[in-house]
Amino acid sequence: MTSSTTTRPRREGWRSQGEYEYRVVSVGRDTSRNDARRLLTEHAEYGRWELARTQLYAGGERRFWLRRKIIRVRSTL
Repeated sequence: MTSSTTTRPRREGWRSQGEYEYRVVSVGRDTSRNDARRLLTEHAEYGRWELARTQLYAGGERRFWLRRKIIRVRSTL
């Protein structure tokens, strides 16, 4: 099993666009595929994120774009 530092994303960011909120998760090349899958599964289960895009770079770094619907609450008063 790898250490906890390799299972965490190296960099996270988020932005809002239209009806969806986006988060970019970067995973280093030293992180195994299984650990990256586990990380994305946790985001999906607990944060209600879904995978929107994946990109693999030449150095082995992977970036995942996650999105979730923005829930707007209307006032009932």
